[in-house]
Amino acid sequence: MSQVKAKGTTGINGAIAAGGSSATVNSQGTGLLPNFLSFSGSTRQNDLDVSWTMSFQPAGDKGQALVGGTDTNNSLNTRQSFLTFGDKSWGSIKLGKDLGIFASDAILSDMTLLGVGSGAGLGNATNGRIGTGYIYADWKSQIAYTTPNFNGFQATVGLTQGWNQQGTGSLTTTTRAGGNPAYEGKASYSFSANDVTGKVWVSGIGQKQGNGVDATSDDSVAYAGDIGANVNLAGFGLTGYYYSGQGIGTTAQFLHGYSAAGKSRDSDGGYVQATYVLPTKTKVGVSWGQSNLDLASNETTATNIVKSNEMWTAGLYHPLTKHLNIVAEYSNIQSENHASGKATTNSGSLGAILFF
Repeated sequence: MSQVKAKGTTGINGAIAAGGSSATVNSQGTGLLPNFLSFSGSTRQNDLDVSWTMSFQPAGDKGQALVGGTDTNNSLNTRQSFLTFGDKSWGSIKLGKDLGIFASDAILSDMTLLGVGSGAGLGNATNGRIGTGYIYADWKSQIAYTTPNFNGFQATVGLTQGWNQQGTGSLTTTTRAGGNPAYEGKASYSFSANDVTGKVWVSGIGQKQGNGVDATSDDSVAYAGDIGANVNLAGFGLTGYYYSGQGIGTTAQFLHGYSAAGKSRDSDGGYVQATYVLPTKTKVGVSWGQSNLDLASNETTATNIVKSNEMWTAGLYHPLTKHLNIVAEYSNIQSENHASGKATTNSGSLGAILFF
């Protein structure tokens, strides 16, 4: 259950904060993780480890969306449907639909993964910190290869389904993205020394874009890269993350990444997060993050397109049992456009999440 208050400029194109009056909106539904029912199987055949996974995500009835308006996302998603085969001596190959490669560690390290974060989000879940510190990895059809684990080092490279540019103020003609795959990859190193554990990672994405009219006059390749790390010691956890790109847009991949004239917009952002597990097993966390979107080289006047989305979040995550967690969060979200318009949303939420 969430309660939201919004104020400031409304209708900022790409804003995470809603803006508007200070009226309170109450809502009930799923958080960043939707209802998630997964089936999988595995076997060993002809010197190959073979597995499959399929999952379903039925939406909760959120009633009125957290940022105002009617929620129409009472639907059923299929976010995973893939098979893998390989061997620990040479790695594994994945075929099918799963979480994207670029920025996947950013969302999996986000404490709001177990909560709500910002309000109404993508599909049948809330945003968490998506758009206020990292770009959504999304769920994509892909062909990917993952190396064996070399004493903590592991890498993945793959071809994923290409997305078209989206958003008002982006390319107004048909893009070429549907005919071009995205190239994605990541590498990570996990370590453990005495009581210290952690992970360092980098990832990247590149995809040919263009306005479909004059390929020589526009910035035809969109790309982004990131770096992140987390460290854990004696109940304390620290996470830091940063990304930067051109034409990648903000919040979702290739959303508002280009101007109408086909020039790419630069974007960057990141987040920092600190958590501590109390003797009662309650995890206390606080995080801050921001995503920025610059104007393209041909855009010189003030515009309603989003300039930045920023969020502070404080959360409590308490395990009632091994599988059941009670979650309480408070978030302050601020959005600004390139015409200096500002919007603010304050969101408080209380709920539970069950793993089994």
